[in-house]
Amino acid sequence: MTLFEEFQWRGLVYDATSETADAVKEPLVVYSGFDPTAKSLHVGSLVPLLQLVRCQKFGHTPIVLAGGGTGMIGDPSGKSSERNLQTPEQIDENMLGMDIQLRKFLQFEGVPNRAIFVNNADWLNKVSMVEFLREIGKNFSVNVMMQKESVKRRLESEDGISFTEFCYSLMQAYDYLELFDRHKCTLQIGGSDQWGNITAGTDLIRRKRGAKAHAMVFPLLTTSSGQKFGKTEAGTVWLDPELTSPYQFYQYWYNTDDRDVERYLKTFTFLPQERIAELCKLIESAPEKRESQTELAREVTKLVHGDEGVKSAERASQVLFGGALDGLSKKEVLDIFADVPSHTLSKSDLSAGKLFVDLTVESGLFKSKGEARRMIEAGGVYVNNVRISDVAHVVQSSSAIDGELLVLRKGKKEYLVVRVG
Repeated sequence: MTLFEEFQWRGLVYDATSETADAVKEPLVVYSGFDPTAKSLHVGSLVPLLQLVRCQKFGHTPIVLAGGGTGMIGDPSGKSSERNLQTPEQIDENMLGMDIQLRKFLQFEGVPNRAIFVNNADWLNKVSMVEFLREIGKNFSVNVMMQKESVKRRLESEDGISFTEFCYSLMQAYDYLELFDRHKCTLQIGGSDQWGNITAGTDLIRRKRGAKAHAMVFPLLTTSSGQKFGKTEAGTVWLDPELTSPYQFYQYWYNTDDRDVERYLKTFTFLPQERIAELCKLIESAPEKRESQTELAREVTKLVHGDEGVKSAERASQVLFGGALDGLSKKEVLDIFADVPSHTLSKSDLSAGKLFVDLTVESGLFKSKGEARRMIEAGGVYVNNVRISDVAHVVQSSSAIDGELLVLRKGKKEYLVVRVG
C-alpha cells in the first residue's frame, strides 16, 4: 500500500493535485505548517501532525514549518473575524512550547529521513516589501485571490478582511517556494481550508522554477452532533498536560459519539485496517461496553502523553467508580470532580477536628444529621472513597489531599468536594 492509498482508506484525502498519488510512490520531502497562536498545540493540530508522522513511516522526509513570520499576521482561513496580533515575545514563547511538543511525535535524529524543523521568520522577516512585491506579488492575480473561499467568506462578512490577512496566502506560497529551494520539498499537506493557500504555492513554484509541486488536503473534522471538533464545555482540548490533564484528554476521546469513532480511529491512531474493522463491529454489537472508545482513548492518549499518561488517566477514571484516591494530586482530583458541587471549610475548623456528621450536613451532602447518621451506619458514606461507618468519626487535616481537599461520597456516585482554605 502506498502512502496515498493509506490516506485514502483512512478517509483523509479531501482533495489533491492530479499527480500527487503517483508522486508519493517514491520518497519525497513533505511539509505542513503550524502557526504559534497559543502556548500549546491542540487536538485539531493532531490531524496534520499525525499525517506527517505517517509520511515519515512511509519513508518520506517531513518538514515541520513553524510560522514565526506568518504567525505575526494570522491566517483568515476558517475565521469570521481578524485575529488579535501577537507580540514577537508572545510568538517566541508559543514557538518554544510548540517545538517541544512536535519533537515527541517525529524522529529528528537517528533515521535517514529525519524530520526537519524550520521557522518561516528566517526568510519572511528578512525580505523587503519591495522585493516581496516584485518577486512574489506580481505572480498573483487579485481577481483569483478574491475567489478563494477564505477571502470570499470574509468579504461577505460585516467586518470584511484587512489587507494584512489578504496577503497571508502570498506568504504561505513564498514558504513553499523557499522550502522547495532549500530542501527540495514537493508536497504540502493541510486541512481542506488550506487548499487555496497551498495551491498558491504550487502555482508559484511552477511560475518561478518551472517545476512540479503537489498538494493534498484532509477533510475538516466536525462531530456528528454538530459540535466543533476539539471543543468541550471547558474549552479547547490542548496537548499540554498543564492545560488539559491526561485524564481530561482521555475522557474527551472516551466520550466520542458512536457515529464518530470509526473516523477518529482512522485519523488519530496507527491501528491497522483489520483492528479498526473489529472495533467498528463492536460499536454495533455491544455499544454499551464502549470498547472502541476505550481503545481510541488509550491510543491517542499514549501518543500524546505516553504510557504513564494512560495509566494516570485510567486510574483517575476508576476513582469515579470508587477507586482509591491515594497518590492523586489536588489538581488531578479537581479535574476528575470538576462538575460536582463543592463546599468550603476553613483550615482552622479542620485542624481542630471536624465531626464527620456535622461536615456532611454543613456541606449539603445530607439535609439532616439524622439522615447522615442512618446512611453512615448503613455503610453508604465515604471520605476520599474510604467508607466511614462510625457516626462519631472526626475528620482531621491529615485526611485532606495536599492539605486542601476532601472528597465526600454518598451511595455509589453522588460526590461533593470540600475545599479547605
